[in-house]
Amino acid sequence: MENQLAKSSEERTFQYQDSLPSLPVPSLEESLKKYLESVKPFANEEEYKKTEAIVQKFQNGIGEKLQQKLLERAKEKRNWLEDWWLNVAYLDVRIPSQLHVNFGGPASHIEHYWPPKEGTQLERGSISLWHILNYWQLLRKEKLPVHKVGNTPLDMHQFRMLFSTCKVPGITRDSVINYFRTESEGHCPSHIAVMCRGRVFVFDVMHEGCLMTPPEILRQLTYIQKKCHSEPDGPGVAALTSEERTRWAKAREYLISLNPENLTMLEKIQSSLLVFCLDDGSPHVTPEDYSQVATKVLTGDPTVRWGDKSYNLISFSNGVFGCNCDHAPYDAMVIVSISYYVDQKIFESEGRWTGSDKVRDIPLPEELVFTVDEKVLNDINQAKAQYFKQASDLQLLVYAFTSFGKKLTKKKKLHPDTFVQLALQLAYYRLHGRPGCCYETAMTRYFYHGRTETVRSCTVEAVRWCQSMQDPSTSLFEQQHRMLEAFAKHNKMMKDCSTGKGFDRHLLGLSLIAKEECLPVPELFTDPLFSRSGGGGNFVLSTSLIGYLRVQGVVVPMVHNGYGFFYHIRDDRFIVACTAWKSCPETDAEKLVQQTFRAFSDMMQLMDIAHL
Repeated sequence: MENQLAKSSEERTFQYQDSLPSLPVPSLEESLKKYLESVKPFANEEEYKKTEAIVQKFQNGIGEKLQQKLLERAKEKRNWLEDWWLNVAYLDVRIPSQLHVNFGGPASHIEHYWPPKEGTQLERGSISLWHILNYWQLLRKEKLPVHKVGNTPLDMHQFRMLFSTCKVPGITRDSVINYFRTESEGHCPSHIAVMCRGRVFVFDVMHEGCLMTPPEILRQLTYIQKKCHSEPDGPGVAALTSEERTRWAKAREYLISLNPENLTMLEKIQSSLLVFCLDDGSPHVTPEDYSQVATKVLTGDPTVRWGDKSYNLISFSNGVFGCNCDHAPYDAMVIVSISYYVDQKIFESEGRWTGSDKVRDIPLPEELVFTVDEKVLNDINQAKAQYFKQASDLQLLVYAFTSFGKKLTKKKKLHPDTFVQLALQLAYYRLHGRPGCCYETAMTRYFYHGRTETVRSCTVEAVRWCQSMQDPSTSLFEQQHRMLEAFAKHNKMMKDCSTGKGFDRHLLGLSLIAKEECLPVPELFTDPLFSRSGGGGNFVLSTSLIGYLRVQGVVVPMVHNGYGFFYHIRDDRFIVACTAWKSCPETDAEKLVQQTFRAFSDMMQLMDIAHL
């Protein structure tokens, strides 16, 4: 009995999963009211009236029937959205996911003990891997602390998808395969895949029941690198994962038909804990400018990363790191958590390994040599060509604003996240002369298998404030007053969205019910104002707060004439990662970032005006 009490007093990572509340279905009336409010900034009076009538008709007609069906679905499923979201947002999407859907980010070890330094790639790589593997063991043993808001536990399911997880392409729909098991659930793969110069190797990180040490991992990595640097490059099969999804699915089927061994090797990559990428690049990076390394992480050599893998750890030749991850199985906070853990461990140990240098007699890594023919080699070349063409079109910058950060905004009683969102609204308004429909991620992890909801940051209040900032006849007092109104509105929306009262996922659910019932698409979803306000994934600003830690990330824009805008907030700075497509004459990431930084200063000045 005593033992049981001792055991139960220690929280386990996944222990609350069964007791989390189900994802609620919001009220139809509330959602439609919020939706109408969100389209206002993008409509003239006549257009708005027309949309109002469409919404009214929907609410009193087909909307009510669809709502009933949705409520029935929610009775049977603890998360009515989960499968739908996975399919619609990720698995049904046919565009190349490595560039368009994956997210990535540079590691910030360069800011303390690991500044760029040639010749450190393998030694640092082995230490970094060792910390990651310790995190894997914490997950296996369920010793990773449960995330909470106050005393309320959050859903931890996505952490199961970090290791040994891979997306597999299908002709019309992909699938996600997850091989991870906790210790109590049984066996879990314990090998990693290493990619170098178009070749693939695997080795087990456990030896005689113990985790390899950094010197032992270093021996394996050195063997791989020496082999690859003294012999011809491999075919670069990994590049196929950067292809359009159906094309990659067909290429994969053909690859397997050549030799059944090819399937065995693909499965070894799929089930590996992660892919460690030895990249020959040596990107420039400083604490104020992460642009080049972030570009390499997101658009680098496709032959040394597996685009479908939930975790690619990229190690550059100058000892700089980053990661590139498939978005389907989890959201960014999972990779933020492990990245922060590793960064803290490197900081605490001053970037060194202080344990034993003894190396046990461990089997050498195994190379996965695929059987390829002319057709496969052609497929690989075609994949690389389309990938590099797209990659070269991406403008990407990661700059730090260092005049102030979270400390000062909190001191002025301004929510730091809302501060950035409103600055971005003002920046877009100044640059483009109109409001920009904006997607900000809110997390719904209070609920079972909850993932995200959309906060539409471009509100009537935000637009009024932007207009007042551009009108010289508006007093500073009025500008400040309007800004604070916009703050209050945004803070309320974020709270609503996190507690299951958002409307975007709800509307998506209603449209998918209509589709499943083979009903015509309701007019609500074909109304031009639906997509102009961002509906159907048409947001010109795709944004997310990466958090308040020393971890950053980056994504491509959601639409061709849009921006990707990820940021993280620290006590003394804001770091902003912004992307745009060069082939779009309207957008310029550099100008948007500069305008955002200008807006930061203008907003702080507004708060500094004498209390009028």
